[in-house]
Amino acid sequence: MNSSDRGGPVLGALVAGVDGSESAMRAVLWASKEARRRDRPLHLVYAADTDSRMIYASMETIEQVRNAGRDLLEETAAMVSERYPGLNVTKELSRRDPVASLHTAAGNHGTIVVGNRGLGGFNSLLLGSVSLKVAAGARTPVVVVRGTEGAPAADVVVAAIHDEHDVDCARHAASEAELRKASLRLVHVWNVLESVGNVVTMLDAVDEMARNHVRTLMGVTDRIRADFPGLTVEADAEKSMSAAGVLVEATRHADLLIMGGRRSPGNFGPTLGRVTHSLLHHANCPVELIPRHGKRATSEPQ
Repeated sequence: MNSSDRGGPVLGALVAGVDGSESAMRAVLWASKEARRRDRPLHLVYAADTDSRMIYASMETIEQVRNAGRDLLEETAAMVSERYPGLNVTKELSRRDPVASLHTAAGNHGTIVVGNRGLGGFNSLLLGSVSLKVAAGARTPVVVVRGTEGAPAADVVVAAIHDEHDVDCARHAASEAELRKASLRLVHVWNVLESVGNVVTMLDAVDEMARNHVRTLMGVTDRIRADFPGLTVEADAEKSMSAAGVLVEATRHADLLIMGGRRSPGNFGPTLGRVTHSLLHHANCPVELIPRHGKRATSEPQ
């Protein structure tokens, strides 16, 4: 039985952006290994953004940009094929901006993989912003590759569970753990001060709140254990003033952190919540965001 038969994700191609930076190359290598693990193709995208440059750049300049993109795609594809013989690698030179290019390339089932830094200096800030925009606006999973290159495998996948609506996120994490022959750790963090209005209420209700939070986590855990009987699944409910702090610490002993890509509507379009934003900047391993659709997608402060 595969993961989609159990309500898990339909795993499409791995889509990796190529821009010549060291961070992007790390993302390509991570995506290549993941594509081999999933037995899915790897699609490399170079976003030349020539549509917007036509306003001010000469055709000669635009052609130079396109040629540089083609060369970089060829070199990157050759490097990947050398490391992973037999992997299906395709290439795309896009005329659009990076965010639109990656979203379009991913389609309905692809997983976008990006680095967390750019080429250095101002470009580093710009490309970091692109990665965040890709994550905030995606309707398919996005992985931001973080952590120390060459770090030994922890054989653990961590999933952040906020409430019962995170079953799909947990299933995705379970599928990733199975592919890695790793264990799965479900982590639920709750904050007493966000749950009560005053100290008296807190003293009277804290035990009941704790039971409710544990009950929520175990409801998700039981469903995952039923769907993935051969998988080792641990569940931890933790009380803390900082959900981000607990999750960042959890990534010290994980190969991958998976969490719902919750977003709140900002003045200039969708934005990532505070906890998600913190993890993308401070996690010690790659972070995979699973989009949450519907009403609950904008209701949580992460």
